[in-house]
Amino acid sequence: QVQLVESGGGLVQAGGSLRLSCAVSGRTFSAYTMGWFRQAPGKEREFVARIFSSGSTTYYLDSVKGRFTISRDNAKNTVYLQMNSLKPEDTAAYYCNRADGAWSWGQGTQVTVSS
Repeated sequence: QVQLVESGGGLVQAGGSLRLSCAVSGRTFSAYTMGWFRQAPGKEREFVARIFSSGSTTYYLDSVKGRFTISRDNAKNTVYLQMNSLKPEDTAAYYCNRADGAWSWGQGTQVTVSS
């Protein structure tokens, strides 16, 4: 069974940075396109970024382009999300999963950006 453990969230002022990590166990991590998602209070979960299995190709939500960077370390079964120039509208719980959301969701990590 796949286990997803997100970490690295916290409270940060607008303009600040955070680096999220997601450790994946129970599957051959390197075979899958991975994604980061987020869910703000009262809103549906939305796609943020995804990265192909080799790490060579990435896609981003328009509102985070140029500010967020997704990366992965297949040797460590870990996917990362570097978030810079954070804005209050980035406040949400952040989750990782396969890009198609096929695995059971983890607990997520809360990111709160104050203005």
